[in-house]
Amino acid sequence: MPEFRGTGVALVTPFQANLEIDFSALDKLVNHCVEGGVEYLVVMGTTGENPVLSKQEKRQVLDAVIKCNAQRVPVVYGVGGNHTAALVEELKSFDFTGVSAILSVSPYYNKPTQEGIYQHYKTLSENSPLPIILYNVPGRTGSNMSADTTLRLARDFDNIIAIKEASGDLNQVMKIINERPEGFKVISGDDNLTLPMIALGGDGVISVSGQAFPKVFTDMVRKALAGDITAARPGHYQLYDITNMLFTEGNPGGVKHTLKLQGIMEAYMRQPLWPISDALAAQIEGEMKKQGLL
Repeated sequence: MPEFRGTGVALVTPFQANLEIDFSALDKLVNHCVEGGVEYLVVMGTTGENPVLSKQEKRQVLDAVIKCNAQRVPVVYGVGGNHTAALVEELKSFDFTGVSAILSVSPYYNKPTQEGIYQHYKTLSENSPLPIILYNVPGRTGSNMSADTTLRLARDFDNIIAIKEASGDLNQVMKIINERPEGFKVISGDDNLTLPMIALGGDGVISVSGQAFPKVFTDMVRKALAGDITAARPGHYQLYDITNMLFTEGNPGGVKHTLKLQGIMEAYMRQPLWPISDALAAQIEGEMKKQGLL
């Protein structure tokens, strides 16, 4: 089983002007990331605009990524939601050939209690054919999965192998890292907190900006994981401002624009998402040029 240490990237879904999936651009993106040094690919996370893709389209995107990747790096697939029984049916019926693990977001909108969150993941664990990476992102779900809940799940279920932690709370992150069972990975879900989290004992990142600048990002992460924080710091600050810009008007509009500037894809998104403003686009382009990224 892959250990999911290093840089994973949450792939965007490229669209054509008619908002059909652009599979040619998706191939370019996969090659850009793999050749840029990423350790694994994450398909159908929020960055992939999964709420506006049909089941058939999600399957097509996954199949295209698996084919283009050609087993060069592991592939993680997003299977999450707020209807536990429906997810169980998906886990039982879905063909996961070519997928190494599942990324599953904490239930959103319903705002379950901590016990509800625990029981949700317990049910998924008991029905999953693959290892599970937990995903805590309170800014999207409306509720935080506490450190105690994460640790309880990590200790109770061998196939729950990691957490993508995007709470932004380093105290919470430290508690998980300090008390986790052996082998359980703590993965940053905030690009600009990747270096501090690794310094605290974290295992890497599932990144948005890493797919735009994979060589710089993976180099920074590898140096940090090797214990050379001083050597990693320049890469962190090279991407620091632009990473903040990528999220100014929501994700994935910013990162799609950086990929457009690099000739990998267009920046179309399906509603209700909308392309970034001209002002932000100019700001991103200027910063890319300033940092030697364009």
